[in-house]
Amino acid sequence: MDSARFFSTVSSNRKIDPARRRGRFKADGSLNDNDRVEIGPTELAFGEWDALGLTPPTLSRMREYRLQRIVGELQKRDLAGVLLFDPLNIRYATDTTNMQLWITHNHARACFVSAAGHVILWDFHNCEHLSAHLPLVKEVRGGAAFFYFETGNRTEEHAATFAAEVQSVLQEHAGSNKRLAVDKIEMAGFTQLQRFGIEISDGQEVMELARAVKNEDEINAMRCSIVSTEIAMKQMQEASVPGVTENDIWSILHAENIRRGGEWIECRILSSGPRTNPWFQECGPRVVQEGDLLAFDSDLIGPYGICADISRTWLIGEQAPTAEQKTLYRVAYDHIRHNMSILKPGMSFREVTEAGLLLPEQYRAQRYGVMMHGVGLCDEYPCIRYPEDLEGHGYDGVLEPGMTLCVEAYVGAEGGREGVKLEDQVLITEEGVENLTSYPFEAALLDD
Repeated sequence: MDSARFFSTVSSNRKIDPARRRGRFKADGSLNDNDRVEIGPTELAFGEWDALGLTPPTLSRMREYRLQRIVGELQKRDLAGVLLFDPLNIRYATDTTNMQLWITHNHARACFVSAAGHVILWDFHNCEHLSAHLPLVKEVRGGAAFFYFETGNRTEEHAATFAAEVQSVLQEHAGSNKRLAVDKIEMAGFTQLQRFGIEISDGQEVMELARAVKNEDEINAMRCSIVSTEIAMKQMQEASVPGVTENDIWSILHAENIRRGGEWIECRILSSGPRTNPWFQECGPRVVQEGDLLAFDSDLIGPYGICADISRTWLIGEQAPTAEQKTLYRVAYDHIRHNMSILKPGMSFREVTEAGLLLPEQYRAQRYGVMMHGVGLCDEYPCIRYPEDLEGHGYDGVLEPGMTLCVEAYVGAEGGREGVKLEDQVLITEEGVENLTSYPFEAALLDD
């Protein structure tokens, strides 16, 4: 497959001005300094995007937009501010990174955003330099760690010290307003904030709704992340030959993501042959065989921390596909293509569910958990459910221009030998929907 055949761009995407890449700043406005602290895309990625006519985000504008999205949600609710511990929410609010996966299960960083947009970052110890390039971060402090590994039998003491600091911050930036949204916090911190009379509300709601609608820069960043992922996927497919292991194939996606300045991969969901049914088996030492289906879900956090969540299934070797393999693939393909085609701004989530294509009965028991879900820095709000799950798990909302969604399907019968996973990433526009994904589907599996 020639990359030019499937990596498409949109007419509104302006080509990178080469002069910007040679000067003091990179094409995204970041400093062109080989020794800089800030992470970001590599020259390999910039070169590929340039060749494909992609426009990187303007980072300063993207950061300001994100901050104002948070401020807007806070002001709607008359909240004094939001206190963040989730590293992805901190990334959204500040565009800072620091050991993102480690911090996910060791809450040693925090961020406060006031309703007026004042940003305070509590970073890991001796890490003030990591946010020095970001003017929207007004203060950098330390002392947000109060989990047992870090603070042992002094956890309550450290939590109380932090809570007192938060109370002081609220008094300075919100006066008598003690209404504070918090996304995730250790139990000791939660109880200490309550002791100061702080009224706590759901910060995850604030952040998910803020993150749901993307501006042009976030969409450009997503285009870049997706293209880098698709280039890596092409190399994966070329390496998918009989005799290699699932792990061999999956490792290519990791390596090529890092080479382009990507960050991590959330899961390792790749399987082959009989391991494709049921779904959610992660890759392992299985040696792939001639005639196997191989299916995967990228779940990849690429350049700019943007998720590229794409699923594909392909056939191993030169053997012709079986009738059953072609049936599974056709059902999955028709399913996501139909469900993409119905999307338009103003639709309620329930309307999307009701207009969606029903899976044939034999595949419903092992259906995927959602028909589609939001995507940005990771899987995000909303989740749009299948009809069978609407009553138990569904919720309503409305599609808006600037939302980005992943439309997906898993098709595999209970007790069947194999299954097929397909997924594309789309943008809700003023007129309808744009598919941001360009990686080709398998002609041999679609041939009637």
